[in-house]
Amino acid sequence: MNRSFLVFATAFVALMAGALLYAVRLPVQAPEAPAQPPAAAELAETAEAMPAIPVVPSFSLPDIDGTQRNFSEWSGRHTLLNFWATWCAPCRREIPLLKAFQDEQGDNGVQVIGIAVDDALPVSKYAEEMQFNYPVLVGQQEAMEIAESSGIEFIGMPFTMIVAADGELLNAHFGEIHEPDLAHIADVLRMLERGEIDKASAREALNFL
Repeated sequence: MNRSFLVFATAFVALMAGALLYAVRLPVQAPEAPAQPPAAAELAETAEAMPAIPVVPSFSLPDIDGTQRNFSEWSGRHTLLNFWATWCAPCRREIPLLKAFQDEQGDNGVQVIGIAVDDALPVSKYAEEMQFNYPVLVGQQEAMEIAESSGIEFIGMPFTMIVAADGELLNAHFGEIHEPDLAHIADVLRMLERGEIDKASAREALNFL
């Protein structure tokens, strides 16, 4: 075996040893982990970010006879919750229109409910004069809390909450209500009842703001 072959063999072995050492030192890339489903906390945060559908909570107030009445009595009917007071002139002006609306729409599954933000005595006296054809409930702070618990800022009277038969708040009319407003409400509720529109469309159609 000649000297040149030994030199060549030695160089080759050194080269292979160096390559092996380099390969051993290379970082090994771990395979990518499969995508994990979102954690429960992330799902909760997503749910909180979604706009909540306002619902009128169950409430109980006395009527003009002092009998405690619960909102659940009218479950299954679309309702107009009309907040008013005896000392409020626009409130008094709209009551005859609401009475006519109740006469026209009562058989169509719609119920007007007056909520007097007032003392019981003046409300009782005024009721004798007006001969309401729909229930009138009486409350002060409790009545305001009903509106506020549904996400409506109580800024004055009169105002009327339009509530779907399942208790979801569709929208609210602020200020004195007029015949064209009530006719529009009747049309929207009729289409909702017939399934011609959904509640999201009804909310948009009833946007008086």
